[in-house]
Amino acid sequence: MSNQLNAKKHTAPMGKIDPWLLMITLLLCGFGLIMVLSSSGIMAERVYDDKYFFFKRQLMFSCVGIAAMLICMQLPRKILYGLTYLWVAGAIVMLGLCLSPLGVNVNGASRWINLGPVNLQPLEYAKVALVLYLAYFFARKQDMVQTFSVGFLPPFIVTGFLCGLLLLQPDFGGAVVLSGLLFFMCLVGGTRLSYLLLSMIFAGGAGWLLISSSPYRLKRWTAFLDPFASAQNEGYQLVQSLYAFGSGRIFGTGIGAGKQKLFFLPEAHNDFIMAVVGEELGFVGMSLFFIAIGFFLWRAFRVTFQQEDLQDRFTGFGVTCIIALGMILNLAVVLGTVPPKGVAMPFISYGGSSLTVSLICAGILLNLSRTAKQ
Repeated sequence: MSNQLNAKKHTAPMGKIDPWLLMITLLLCGFGLIMVLSSSGIMAERVYDDKYFFFKRQLMFSCVGIAAMLICMQLPRKILYGLTYLWVAGAIVMLGLCLSPLGVNVNGASRWINLGPVNLQPLEYAKVALVLYLAYFFARKQDMVQTFSVGFLPPFIVTGFLCGLLLLQPDFGGAVVLSGLLFFMCLVGGTRLSYLLLSMIFAGGAGWLLISSSPYRLKRWTAFLDPFASAQNEGYQLVQSLYAFGSGRIFGTGIGAGKQKLFFLPEAHNDFIMAVVGEELGFVGMSLFFIAIGFFLWRAFRVTFQQEDLQDRFTGFGVTCIIALGMILNLAVVLGTVPPKGVAMPFISYGGSSLTVSLICAGILLNLSRTAKQ
């Protein structure tokens, strides 16, 4: 009976999308294009003899991502939810392909799949697949969600398997992100707090064991604690990031006038693009950016909490968490408050997978906004 009611809700006539959520999404996407152009031109000209190389690719990714957003915005939810296990299976296959000859090895890690002209990062799509599975699971198991065998084991086993594939790449940061999504989804899903507390203790111990047993991870940890002690080695990237923020002062140096992107700051157009934003736009520009992402998250959570169907509500919360965790972790890394994890800034950082998935999440939220109860 409940399944029939859910099916009716998922096929019921829908209202208009949230125009404010659409507007801020496109605004963030446009701002990202500007900052990719500003931060990548020097490197693109030196490496590819075309200062617009990264910008043109990011523009192409934006078009693909917006098309994906429009599809997700119009896609009937019975299709989106009905293929939940297929999305999870696809994520497992893609993560497994990273360990095959199709995987692209960069700096000792195979986190991408070679698809000819572009590389695909399965982690980004695994986030969405995991959220859709957890939303499906918690919406249908509410009567048994506080039991260990039903409410705790299945979501932890599925997430643990995905994290295990990530650790084989290795991608410790990616496993942390998926674990964070699991924690927040379990928290709102109704899992017993005692189970979550014990799992946090276990995960913390396992995480420290992985860090301490890997000389590379341990060096990054110690460099994060005191980056200036190893400013020419492990702490170099963070030190240059802090220099960029310091150079920005109140109003910044102006778009295009930053100095740290001139081969001082590695990954200036990728994971550390916000350091370039801080240098070129200063405190005022960063404050406006914080207001923009705060507005996006407010509209996203507003859409989520206005859903009547439980699976819709869990799905909205999960995809919002994907964006929120990405934003918080990226800013925390570039500001030196957590160890470097290689987390892209949603909508802003260069990269097709990250941008496309960010827009897919926005498309799902816009889809949900059609049934938001006013």
